[in-house]
Amino acid sequence: MIVIDSSVWIDFYRGNSTRQVEFLAEHLDAGELTAVTDVVYMELLRGTRTDPELATMKLRIDQTNILQLQGLADFEFAAELFRRARRKGHTIRRATDCLIAAVCIREDVPLLHDDVDFDRIADVSDLKVA
Repeated sequence: MIVIDSSVWIDFYRGNSTRQVEFLAEHLDAGELTAVTDVVYMELLRGTRTDPELATMKLRIDQTNILQLQGLADFEFAAELFRRARRKGHTIRRATDCLIAAVCIREDVPLLHDDVDFDRIADVSDLKVA
């Protein structure tokens, strides 16, 4: 199983050709398990502009596993990831990225992304990135 970040899903739906989109397409074609976190779920739904887009997005997400934040421990760990990155000189632009990373680390699943902040978090943690 691999967690897919909203940065990759957005490119996928826009028809952008990136290494990550190609990886996702191959993964989906092979019928391999994909997942999103609850934070990514929210990001994807908020990005839809019309009811048909929303319906299409929900249909796609319903075919994935949804990994959820589990209590304050995940929030505390996300804050720790942010502080670790800052101590190493990295600025994480969105705290939600730390929440996504915290779930991936806890569940020990890799994250497919197109966002430099996840590489920065991986530099200071056990986050596996694809």
